Amino acid sequence: MKNAILVNWDNGSIIIVFGFGFVIVALIVAVLLLMNNDKKK
Repeated sequence: MKNAILVNWDNGSIIIVFGFGFVIVALIVAVLLLMNNDKKK
């Protein structure tokens, strides 16, 4: 049953997963900021 796990958390891949999640959140925030700054004054 140990081989059924897709991610082996022993080799530091959790850092890669959190790093990837942080990049996704940063991209979403950047897009939202650009959308808010694009409004006509």
